[in-house]
Amino acid sequence: MQRMIQLVAAAAFAAATGSAAADDLSAPNAAGIAMGHLHYVVRDVAANKAFWVTLGGHSVLFNGTTEGIVFPDVVVLLRQGEPTGGTEGSVVNHVAFRVKSVAAIERAGFAVEYNTQYPGVASIHTPEGERIELFDDELATNLGFTIDNGGTDAVADRHNRKLEVPIIAHHIHLNVPQDQVAAAKEWYATYFGGVRGKRWRYEAVDLPGININISGVDASQAPTRGRMLDHIGFEVTNLEAFCRELEAKGIKLDRPYGKLPSGFGLAFLTDPWGTYIELTEGLRDL
Repeated sequence: MQRMIQLVAAAAFAAATGSAAADDLSAPNAAGIAMGHLHYVVRDVAANKAFWVTLGGHSVLFNGTTEGIVFPDVVVLLRQGEPTGGTEGSVVNHVAFRVKSVAAIERAGFAVEYNTQYPGVASIHTPEGERIELFDDELATNLGFTIDNGGTDAVADRHNRKLEVPIIAHHIHLNVPQDQVAAAKEWYATYFGGVRGKRWRYEAVDLPGININISGVDASQAPTRGRMLDHIGFEVTNLEAFCRELEAKGIKLDRPYGKLPSGFGLAFLTDPWGTYIELTEGLRDL
């Protein structure tokens, strides 16, 4: 009976919010980069798929085998496996979405934990305990992004405007050692063409489709590889050439550029703090 209630709630909420399409990924920046995907390793794919669809995503089957749930600016991919832990304790502490109404999500059946210290900020948890942060677009006061040195950027300015969709990817939050915050910010800005700035009190780098927030902590965190959020993914235009450029700059790829039989391009690397990153070309064709 409980399972039936959850499925009915999922259908009702998905119908109310509408569905996204794979081409809802942001247009790339000058470096050819846009946010692509979040790849989770989970024990129960079906339960996690229901969670993300209920949240407002649209189900797709990637490459004929991998479950995907598409949101504006990001695709959530699910692979069955036994993760070594969740994001907490790893370099990627959590991911966040911006929504028009947290109250609507609560009415859809989610157990919402409100942050009483900050209005409009809340969290929900996946069926396997992964925390997803939510920001209510009407209530949150810490969504804005300020570019360093007072600059302007048409894409980054989306953070300072009201939402036009029910839900959208907002940020990935990295925890790195205190003395490495500036270096992490510079790394993402330099190699992926990100816009340097601050999201509220956090040092940040903005890329089309995602804001990377960076906090300083006392000790190095665990790498993401093998955790529930195994890796993050950027969609790249002209990926093969981009990989050659990275290698020329001294970046070692964990998996060199290659193509799947479907023509989908991919490569893997790890940032200096342990974030496993997939570079893709073809995610828009889902």
